[in-house]
Amino acid sequence: MISTGLPATRASLADDLASLGVRRGSVLILHSSLKSLGWVCGGPVAVVQALLDALGPDGTLVVPTHTPGNTDPGGWQNPPVPESWWPVIREHMPPFDPAVTPSRWMGIIAETVRTWPGARRSDHPQVSFAALGPAAEAVVTGHQLDDMLGDHSPLGAVYRLDGDVLLLGVGHRNNTSLHLAEYRVPDPPRRQESSAVRTDTGQRWVHWEDVATDEGDFDQLGTAFEATGRARIGRVGAAESRLMRQRELVDFAVDWFATHR
Repeated sequence: MISTGLPATRASLADDLASLGVRRGSVLILHSSLKSLGWVCGGPVAVVQALLDALGPDGTLVVPTHTPGNTDPGGWQNPPVPESWWPVIREHMPPFDPAVTPSRWMGIIAETVRTWPGARRSDHPQVSFAALGPAAEAVVTGHQLDDMLGDHSPLGAVYRLDGDVLLLGVGHRNNTSLHLAEYRVPDPPRRQESSAVRTDTGQRWVHWEDVATDEGDFDQLGTAFEATGRARIGRVGAAESRLMRQRELVDFAVDWFATHR
């Protein structure tokens, strides 16, 4: 661990990640808060470098690069917009482009991975993911429009690749892999979704039906999972962090939902 009172560096963060149990050569899905790490020499670039150092050349780093602004304005609440604006927004919303559309609310570390040389990004207008490493193409390819966070998404790919989840200074409410479990329960509730997507001539507004996800009980679920002893908890820089095998987490969550929802 880093010495008390000293700034975190690429090397000290890589050491902390290794001590926590990050597996070299693994596929690692990351949810993170830069602020939680304390003062980092080199900021988010150093953090990404440390993650890649800990994973090694055969490892792959995955981050959410979601774009929640590309949704129907009729459902916006923070803030809402006048109903008279809705047709204008639907007609003129720039379509999602994996090469240029920035993520929102995912944090600066995820944005740094998204723009990193060689990073690949899935082509979903609301819940894309970016990946960096040898398995990146396998993770992001085939992200199905109407299976946003299910088995035909990068979350499902990480599950098939027996990857890990790292919560770097954030809690289980940010743990997107738990949504994969929501897709696997029998007859999950569903809702309508819509976004602007690219076409050969510009953009169009598309509609689809998908699982109605709800992270409201994810902190409670995460606490229950940690009680099994299958999550490793420790410090990375100044951040309390959690590392777990995604398959174990998702399988546990499916059973937990069956009992508690």
